Amino acid sequence: MFDYKYLTREHLEGFDNYKYMAIDTSPLSVYVMHPFWNKVVELFPRWVAPNVLTFAGFLLTVLDFLLLSYYDYDYTAASSPLHNDTTTVVPLNGHTDRIPQSLWLALAVFLFLAYTLDGIDGKQARRTQTSGPLGELFDHGLDSYSVFFIPACLYSIFGCLDYSIPPIRMYYVMWNLLLNFYISHWEKYNTGVLFLPWGYDFSMWASTFFFLSTYINGTVFYKRQLFAGYTLANAFEALVYATGVFTNLPVALYNIYKSYKLRTGKMRPLGEALRPLWSFISVVVVCSVWVHKSPLLPKYDLRMLFLLIGTVFSNVACRLIVSQMSDQRCELFNWLLWPLSAAALVSLSFPLLEPTCFYAIMTLSVLAHIHYGACVVRQMCDHFRISCFHIKQRAD
Repeated sequence: MFDYKYLTREHLEGFDNYKYMAIDTSPLSVYVMHPFWNKVVELFPRWVAPNVLTFAGFLLTVLDFLLLSYYDYDYTAASSPLHNDTTTVVPLNGHTDRIPQSLWLALAVFLFLAYTLDGIDGKQARRTQTSGPLGELFDHGLDSYSVFFIPACLYSIFGCLDYSIPPIRMYYVMWNLLLNFYISHWEKYNTGVLFLPWGYDFSMWASTFFFLSTYINGTVFYKRQLFAGYTLANAFEALVYATGVFTNLPVALYNIYKSYKLRTGKMRPLGEALRPLWSFISVVVVCSVWVHKSPLLPKYDLRMLFLLIGTVFSNVACRLIVSQMSDQRCELFNWLLWPLSAAALVSLSFPLLEPTCFYAIMTLSVLAHIHYGACVVRQMCDHFRISCFHIKQRAD
């Protein structure tokens, strides 16, 4: 079932010659987090495989999403006529579900633990002398999926009703965050260097703070206007764009330009340098046309819409990461674009079939992405003669 060979011989040979190059200039990361992580990693025995830490952190992020899916599936639990207090049970849409105040504390703890595990997995690899392409691919591949889980959880703080931003705008906030992740790896595809964005560490701290603040003050704290009709949710939206595409993209373009000027990058022709963008843009276009033309989306099932775009994006991003790490040509379009386009076309042509098409493509995307990830990891383990979650004992 998981024996399919997604990687070609050229991919594997590229991985054999791969060397990790990254630059991290974030003050928060360099002066605060790395010293902290250096202490934390010492708490783990050397027999713990780095990928176990990576996967555990990812599962904690997924757990946050699942918990809020149970208590706030439709993003309305934070909105109520009675001051929008999540400690009060108020019927909404026929439901009496609520978000327990203590859950916000658990979400904050799980998120910070996930952030910490993501920060120490590489250090554990160096401690155990198990650094290699598999660990980096495993780490960044799971990160590409986590990008959507965190904002999908944060939206529950504001809800989709009063004093918040409409679902369609949250949809574009999500794409902005996904684009930021993609830009960093597109930048590496052309420069050969991963310039770690400052926004990652600050966003993880900010997200943890949001959950802690909600635990202390409740969601009612966010139900207020700042000035001229602007709310805290509007400020959150503006902050995402200000620290995202309007800062990350210009820096990435400058780094790519500098690599061409100094001849330190891959020196690809313009068409080849832009090639990875078409996979991302085509998926955004198809999803956005479907969302805007549909009488149901995104109001129908916003949480599953986020899961759909997050999953398809992660598959697109993982294939880009594989290409840039193995120094191979990136694919022009992701194959999931075709069933996604078919589902959108059928849905818009026959609205009664839209729920069936929507859940079918969502399920297909999740299963296909899991299959891709499992097969690639297994293929790399076989190639390098290692185990993903177990460190082989060295002979003395």
